[in-house]
Amino acid sequence: METATIIIAIVDILFCLGLIFLVIFQEGNSKGLGAIGGGADTFFGKTKARTLDSMLKKLTSFVALAFAGFTIALYILTGRGA
Repeated sequence: METATIIIAIVDILFCLGLIFLVIFQEGNSKGLGAIGGGADTFFGKTKARTLDSMLKKLTSFVALAFAGFTIALYILTGRGA
């Protein structure tokens, strides 16, 4: 039981770090001054950004759910849930 707890704790920490990095890499809603002039966005550039942004959002949701699941499992395995 001790080994499983350590493995789940390590995986939980990795999911936590991954979640932090995914949130940092996501683009914010406000574009700043680049949105005024339109920048150098072309049709292909916009769709590429949208697909990358949507992929990051989906991946963030998955990692957040996995992090929550591993945290609950770790809580139960350590005996604090009983």
